[in-house]
Amino acid sequence: MNPFIMLALGLAILTLGAELLVRGASGLASRFGVGSLAIGLTVVAIGTSMPELAVSIDAARSGSSGIAIGNVIGSNIFNIAVILGLSAVVLPLTASHAVIRRDLPLMLFVTLLFVGLCTFGGGLSRWEGGVLAIMSVAFVVWTIRTMVGQPQQRDPASTPAPCITVRIGILLTIAGFVLLISGAQLFVNYAVELARSQGIADDVIGLTIVAAGTSLPELATSVWAAIKRQSDIAVGNVVGSNIFNLLGVGGVTAAIHPVSSAGIGWIDHAAMILSAVVLLPLLRSGFRLDRVEGALLLGFYGVYLWLIWPK
Repeated sequence: MNPFIMLALGLAILTLGAELLVRGASGLASRFGVGSLAIGLTVVAIGTSMPELAVSIDAARSGSSGIAIGNVIGSNIFNIAVILGLSAVVLPLTASHAVIRRDLPLMLFVTLLFVGLCTFGGGLSRWEGGVLAIMSVAFVVWTIRTMVGQPQQRDPASTPAPCITVRIGILLTIAGFVLLISGAQLFVNYAVELARSQGIADDVIGLTIVAAGTSLPELATSVWAAIKRQSDIAVGNVVGSNIFNLLGVGGVTAAIHPVSSAGIGWIDHAAMILSAVVLLPLLRSGFRLDRVEGALLLGFYGVYLWLIWPK
């Protein structure tokens, strides 16, 4: 089968999955009185991070630590620079005050913790992975408990959440997850095959192609949420995914099989930290991420690729 046809098929499956997931998650949020931001930070974020988890565990167990840990770091850079950047270019995003006050600083703290463990320990041991995994569970529980029943802060132009039954909402959400994970896996398999045929190293594949491929569910979900004017899901999906990638994906992967960060350079760590740091002042400017700021984030990712791609 032509790999380019399979890549296109993977993208088509992802697009359909994103549509179903946004409809189901926003509908359930409305039914249960849970803010769409909480849904984006937890249910949607975890669901769209499943490809990262599956790929990183498989890579670690097969001895490809470069792909395992590069996937986590590269996905976080891609999530902010490309996904939020492209979503904002499609339609400026409005950030909830809760994201500015609580979730972005938490994302920055977790980013620094992850980089510190990888830098000084040369990777992640089993016990470090276990601690990170426990922290990911605590984050999910804490987010839902503190946000259930709180009034939602919406963009005045946002599209109301669809009024659907609980059963339909659950079915749509599950179907969306399944399609997102299937589409991402299909895309990543053929993308990695093409890259390795060109002699590209595992760490670069993990930081770029695999990271971008496993982040396609987040990309499809956030862009579609932006089109639907569901800014809370678009922003919450990225912030929640980044936190879960570092704590959940990195933690569970290392708990199953310790990973080495020997192939990850200072440029990669610096890019992940910088992308987390720069997002706070951008979103604080009127609590919006406008098209110009989105374009700047896309440009940042272009520079990063230029720096790490084999010359």
